[in-house]
Amino acid sequence: MIWSLLKVGIFLCLAAVITWGAGQIMEDPGEVLIAFGGQEVRLQPLDFIVALAVLLLAFWLLLKLAGLIVATIRFFAGGDSAVGRWWNRGHERRGFDSLRDALIAISAGEGKMALRYAEKAERNLDRPALTRMVMAQAADLAGNPARAEAQYRQLLEDDKTRFVGVLGLMKQRLAEGKTEVALKLAEKAFTLKPAHEGVMETLFSLQTGAGDWSGARETLKAQVKARILPRDVGARRDAVLALAIARSAEAEGQIAAAQAAAAEAISLSPGLVPAAVTAARLKAASGDRKAAERILRRAWEATPHPELAEGFAALVPEEDPETRRKRFQVLLGVHVEHPQTKMLATELALSAEDFPGARRALGDLAESRPTARVLALAAAIERGEGAPDHVVRGFLARALSAPRGEQWICSVCNHVHAEWVPICENCGAFDTLTWQQAAQPDAPQIGDDAALPVIIGAKDPSAADVPADPEAAPGTADDGPETAAATSRSETTAPVDLGKTKQSEPDRAA
Repeated sequence: MIWSLLKVGIFLCLAAVITWGAGQIMEDPGEVLIAFGGQEVRLQPLDFIVALAVLLLAFWLLLKLAGLIVATIRFFAGGDSAVGRWWNRGHERRGFDSLRDALIAISAGEGKMALRYAEKAERNLDRPALTRMVMAQAADLAGNPARAEAQYRQLLEDDKTRFVGVLGLMKQRLAEGKTEVALKLAEKAFTLKPAHEGVMETLFSLQTGAGDWSGARETLKAQVKARILPRDVGARRDAVLALAIARSAEAEGQIAAAQAAAAEAISLSPGLVPAAVTAARLKAASGDRKAAERILRRAWEATPHPELAEGFAALVPEEDPETRRKRFQVLLGVHVEHPQTKMLATELALSAEDFPGARRALGDLAESRPTARVLALAAAIERGEGAPDHVVRGFLARALSAPRGEQWICSVCNHVHAEWVPICENCGAFDTLTWQQAAQPDAPQIGDDAALPVIIGAKDPSAADVPADPEAAPGTADDGPETAAATSRSETTAPVDLGKTKQSEPDRAA
């Protein structure tokens, strides 16, 4: 608004100055004398001004005519000129219109229409980098990968579009399942644009899928540095990668390298149970049993886990039950109310044939947390104390249909794994396995009560046809976790091998 008022004021001032000047000239009786070549021309001031304006206008028209002639000559000679630009302006406008329509068609998922518009844009526009990118996307969408690949390869020739070409080829190789070629292309794309989030995620996924744990660690550092991942998530994933390196080195016989990687995994993520188990196993293999026990004890203090107890037992495989029971006191004295601690104490008591002690250790888990493992332990206690056969059968019947309890479950696809692995065996996701109970109870591993006599030791298979006392075995279908101390693995990890349970005289007779 202020600028508009200012322009109006300037115009009025100029008009006033011109009017005043014209008035002064009209009142002045003088004249203008022009002498040239012996000729004199006398003009009144106003006539002189008009003649001067006409001459300036003629000179300007002459310049424009000369420019037009020069431009016409250059146009027919093949050079760029204003005439050429005017001639091409219509093509450029139609090209950009086609390009716009192609992008709209790509957004709408209309591949064939997008391809037609992209072809028109390519004919009318002299922008190969732009039209090739749109053409490649349209060809991909239209189901013409060969044409799309040709466009992507042409994009590799220009430094400005090379990244787009590599990215497009990488996606094509991924769609074809050629992961090795896709990995090399992803590495090239990462070199061209190290901070590209999508490239880093794809590269990390391909590296972990190919078992390139060291390369994946470098990519992970770049992700954390670019703030794509929080530092705590990056540390956890780095620990998993270090553990994978330790396992690979152990398989190749490189014990020293495996020990260093496992120790790094523990320092990065102290709560990673498989790392503690691997580090303890490697320490024990090198003869340092005390260090191995210390690693497992610290991990147990953080979170009791059956794999930690299994690893602790494996440190001295040939010890007798009483000696093992005493050695395990360093674990049993921590988290005494934790279900894993109670089940471990029960198994140790059973291996030592201390059935009353096993009953005390198990407590009320058969009612408060009736998993298959708990119910199997309860059945072993009943059998060891000489309980009637139908009582043992009742606990085992409940255990057969009880939930498995905590297991290694993928948080993405809910696939259950028998053991921990860095990559889900079902969906391929990295570091998604968590120790948890399945949302739905698993199907019974043995689908018929005919298997019960085999489990409890009955000699006559026909005994399975004898119905159990309905009051003595009222098992529910939705209770419980794992199998027995000496027979089964129910929470994905086997209970510690604590020896066989002593049978009572009635059981031997059976």
